[in-house]
Amino acid sequence: MRFHIQTFTVHKRFALTISRGTTAQSTNLLVRVEHEGIEGWGEASPFSVGDYAQTTETIARSLQKIAPLLKALSPLERQRVEHLMADVRLPSAARAALDIALHDWAGKYTNLPLWQGWGLDRDRIVPTSATIGLNPPDVAQQRAKDWLGRGSSSPIGIQALKLKLGNPEGIEADQAMFSAVQEVAPNLPQLSVDANGGWSLPDALKMCDWLAERGVTYVEQPLAKGQEGDLLDLYQRSPLPLLADESCFTSYDILPLADRVHGVNIKLMKAGGLTEALRMVHTARACGLKVMFGCYSDSALLNTAAAHLSPLADYLDLDSHLNLVNDPFIGATVKNGRVMPNERSGLGVTMRQRGEEG
Repeated sequence: MRFHIQTFTVHKRFALTISRGTTAQSTNLLVRVEHEGIEGWGEASPFSVGDYAQTTETIARSLQKIAPLLKALSPLERQRVEHLMADVRLPSAARAALDIALHDWAGKYTNLPLWQGWGLDRDRIVPTSATIGLNPPDVAQQRAKDWLGRGSSSPIGIQALKLKLGNPEGIEADQAMFSAVQEVAPNLPQLSVDANGGWSLPDALKMCDWLAERGVTYVEQPLAKGQEGDLLDLYQRSPLPLLADESCFTSYDILPLADRVHGVNIKLMKAGGLTEALRMVHTARACGLKVMFGCYSDSALLNTAAAHLSPLADYLDLDSHLNLVNDPFIGATVKNGRVMPNERSGLGVTMRQRGEEG
């Protein structure tokens, strides 16, 4: 198979601030595999967790190194490709881009959308949350109004919000922002919180109690990666469900977390693609855990890929492409707050034409 890589930069409508910093744009990679006249697409977006980062440059270099080794293989030989990626220690984001492209190719080869090839039921897809980053209370309040009020020209029907907390200024700042948002969204079906590891254990205990009194659905990554020992103490005392994100990359991470979280956030860039994401779903279920699919600065291509697996999820956070001003792709549509993959073969993703609205 032939293999092509190109970069593209996406810009956010609103910059996203979390406990670790702010992002306003991202340079991602489009990966295309071609075989027998069929082309499959995948995407990689850079991300970081603490001191660990996968940059656009490192992802691209790793893909360029493996490209010559793929020439002798068919896209149908996914097990061989997976072993090859492991042998050359391809970073997870690079693995994800290639794995997704191979799934897209196979779906087009069989003329089936991925969700249908897996035998999944789109009616089981839950609404996605829309994310509000760390902001002063008045700005966060306006962001909530923007999300909930985006209905006049292109109704998407957001039913869930996720607030980024873990403010470096302390939990009082978190509480002020949360209260401001809840003031303009008092009857929202789902309001959740993601601290991105920004709390200490004492602050996490206080915040979980405080948030439980205000009807929060769950708290994601309350403590930093590396504090999984303290996570057990919080799990035993928290009135709210806890979900792991930065502490959980692949299926290997799930069992050690099973006695200290209620669920895991699966992201294609961390997992290494759809193949491992599906393993993570089954592993989490076997451990009695809830499942969420999340995203980084991902375009519609990546969020559409995750949407094909989303009938298996309890929670979804696939909103990053909705915050882009120049998404080059068209894929899943948002109906009544649900990110719905279409009936076209493979991912069902096409390139946006010049002048076509995002």
